[in-house]
Amino acid sequence: MTRLGFTKRNVDPNLYFKVEKNALVILLLYVDDLFLIGAKPLIIQCKKKLASNFGMKDVGLMHYYLRLEVWKKPSKFFLGQGKYVLWILHIFGVMD
Repeated sequence: MTRLGFTKRNVDPNLYFKVEKNALVILLLYVDDLFLIGAKPLIIQCKKKLASNFGMKDVGLMHYYLRLEVWKKPSKFFLGQGKYVLWILHIFGVMD
């Protein structure tokens, strides 16, 4: 990632960031998933560079990750664990 202009964070070996023209893009790697958040032009640029260097596909916005639901409204992101709670209740026979 550093050859694409990203700086690795010391706190997490899978967290990278890039600042360009006062705009920020953050890249997070997890197993075989890659997440980008930040300024839209930098995200588009980053996707193009990554696709030209690695075999990958864009699956769009994140909706569910590590039992965490993610949804977006204009200018806001929301996180929830409703599906996870229902799954736990079902496993323990509380809800069938």
